[in-house]
Amino acid sequence: MAQPKAFAPVKLICGVIFKEEALYEEVRRRLIGEWGPVDMESPAFAFDLTDYYQPEMGPALKRIFMSFAGLVGPESLVGLKLWTNDLEEAVRRETGAAGRPVNIDPGYLTASALVMATAKDFSHRIPLGRGIYAHLEFLFTKTGVKTLDWTYPDFRRGPCQEFFRTVRELYLRRLRELPA
Repeated sequence: MAQPKAFAPVKLICGVIFKEEALYEEVRRRLIGEWGPVDMESPAFAFDLTDYYQPEMGPALKRIFMSFAGLVGPESLVGLKLWTNDLEEAVRRETGAAGRPVNIDPGYLTASALVMATAKDFSHRIPLGRGIYAHLEFLFTKTGVKTLDWTYPDFRRGPCQEFFRTVRELYLRRLRELPA
């Protein structure tokens, strides 16, 4: 019988969808205040492959991904997503927005996969607790990234995948530095 072992620490990442640069900077400041320093940040990618968020957020959206320097336990994903939901609501109240001024999606990266948190159920998502699910975004292989049938369209783009391959290299380097 296999014996349970402690999970390996994972690399905390976060994607932020936004319209206004100043709002992104404020959200970034708060994320760093809660989760610590960012060790890598993507350029602003156009969020233009779906109009899913346009009714709430309007057109001309952008997404930036951040990787945080510290490692976390994968079991923390529920708490991270609930905290970002609270942050989204606080920003909405503070800005007086009728819709959703920002979308904040935490996740984590392992040596083999990128996992995002979501509150939306679907057949391929794993319930974690408190209404939060794990969404397996894509897999890392020896030759790059393997997308899945349900991989979000913007995660299929080369620049996005290149960002996460580089974050994975940071993560693997950090794992090698941990005491045995």
